[in-house]
Amino acid sequence: MKSFKRLFSLQAIAALALGCATIASAQEFKIGAINVDKVMQASAAAKSGQARLQQEFAKKERDLELLASQFKASVEKFEKDSPTFSESQRTAKQKQLSEQDRELQRRRREFQEDLNLRRNEETQIVIERLNRALKQFAETEKYDLIVQEAAFISPRLDVTDKVLTVMSGLK
Repeated sequence: MKSFKRLFSLQAIAALALGCATIASAQEFKIGAINVDKVMQASAAAKSGQARLQQEFAKKERDLELLASQFKASVEKFEKDSPTFSESQRTAKQKQLSEQDRELQRRRREFQEDLNLRRNEETQIVIERLNRALKQFAETEKYDLIVQEAAFISPRLDVTDKVLTVMSGLK
């Protein structure tokens, strides 16, 4: 029985020592976390990308709005004047309006596809710059791990603002 207690005591001491060693090594482990959404909204690279998109697509968007308002006016005119049309005139006008609607929808789809493609390209530029900044920051500050996606980030571990500063210095 005495040897059993002694064995149990030795195991408890070994477990305690292992726990202390784990705690000591955890203190040497440097962890940070970054809020990618904040970077995508606050970084200069993201803002300039958004400005480029706005400039590039503003005219196309205005053209689409003009086309949509012209179509709406044509529909309203048709509804107002349709009682005076013959059956063949009404059918022809409905066909013309239907073709206008299809063209408008096609142009809207193309606009949205082009915009999404360019937005993805601009987002990729920001992500590449973020990754370079993260790597530089982690190496300079000697971080072992920087997490990009987390359900909760303690303010103590949040390095977003520091990485934004590094990012702003990159070309």
